[in-house]
Amino acid sequence: MIRANYHTHTVFCDGRDTPEEIVRTALQKGFTHLGFSGHMDPDIHMDLGAYMQEIRRLKELYRDEIDIFAGIELDNLYDPSCAAEAEYVIGSTHFLDVESPVPMSVDNTEEIFARLCHEYFGDDYYRLAKAYYDLEARVYDRLHCTFVGHFDLVTRFNDSMHVLDETDKRYTIPALEAMEYLVSEDVPFEINCGAVNRGRKKELYPNRFLLKKLSEMGGRILLSSDAHQKELLDGGFDTAVETAIQCGFTHVQMLVHDKEGNVCLTERALR
Repeated sequence: MIRANYHTHTVFCDGRDTPEEIVRTALQKGFTHLGFSGHMDPDIHMDLGAYMQEIRRLKELYRDEIDIFAGIELDNLYDPSCAAEAEYVIGSTHFLDVESPVPMSVDNTEEIFARLCHEYFGDDYYRLAKAYYDLEARVYDRLHCTFVGHFDLVTRFNDSMHVLDETDKRYTIPALEAMEYLVSEDVPFEINCGAVNRGRKKELYPNRFLLKKLSEMGGRILLSSDAHQKELLDGGFDTAVETAIQCGFTHVQMLVHDKEGNVCLTERALR
């Protein structure tokens, strides 16, 4: 089992627990690596100075027990200069490039998602999905992120709303075009367990169809629980490992510190 997670939220953004509570739980679970990734986006953004100070304190306090990273989950439409101090960046698309008076993310509530589609895409969810993937394709160019977060987040409410046929070419073509471009940039994708481990979706991000295509394209993966509470630091990892293997992957990427303290990617076998 991979004992590492790099997509972790705390009370500094929309998580439930303090960073130190999460570190202690990670140690109880036998984790070797733990990355914090507080939100910086148009709707949720942290007191970045206080956040970085606390993560650095924990890095030093627990340096002999666990390798801790100070990362950021940065939204595609947020100012990348805020991530200058981060050790790594998750590049995520929560918002679309529309002139809305208040931020409307694709994963907030069903009502907000429906309003977004109605007001800016004429109730055409395939138009909305294409706009999402057109923007998602540029996430590395915009942010120079370390890895791509929850690639198909636009399907967050599809299990309940059934507004997109995820096998329809109107959906798959823009999704695959975005994926192919990001693979050409050699940026890894996370297998995000968050919606599954919180009982919100049946499938991981990316879904099986997209994950198989990612494998065929030669893409690389990390495993992420997208934990908003300490108990779910490894939530869904067993499912993610089995799904990755079934979709053709043999290895997973991990973030580590080298001898000089720099963050780098290394590869580990899934089995």
